[in-house]
Amino acid sequence: MSLRLDKWLWYARFFKSRTRASTFCSAGKLRLNDHHISKSHQLIRVGDVLTFPLGDHVRVIEIIETGTRRGPASEAVLLYHDLAPPQPRNRTTEQDKKTAPRERGSGRPTKTQRRAIDRLHGRD
Repeated sequence: MSLRLDKWLWYARFFKSRTRASTFCSAGKLRLNDHHISKSHQLIRVGDVLTFPLGDHVRVIEIIETGTRRGPASEAVLLYHDLAPPQPRNRTTEQDKKTAPRERGSGRPTKTQRRAIDRLHGRD
């Protein structure tokens, strides 16, 4: 049995709505068995492997079952096998790498500080 790709992604709860799943498929970021997919109506079958970025990591999913409805999360997990489960990460170290260090108070002025500066310069 085959099923539309966007519908299956919605059934498996990778996306909150079928519209978001369809938009993601149309963006061309998804691969089905090493072939880039740019259409959401692509048919998938049991045994196909999907590769796509989701969040900060790349998901590699093997389709075990096509499913018949969008059920609870416990039912959605039975539709696929995750070949590359996401690795836990330490958020503080990644966040520290993204932000540059600066002295306290050296950033942009707050609204109150800006108004005080305007009064000082005579711009009321």
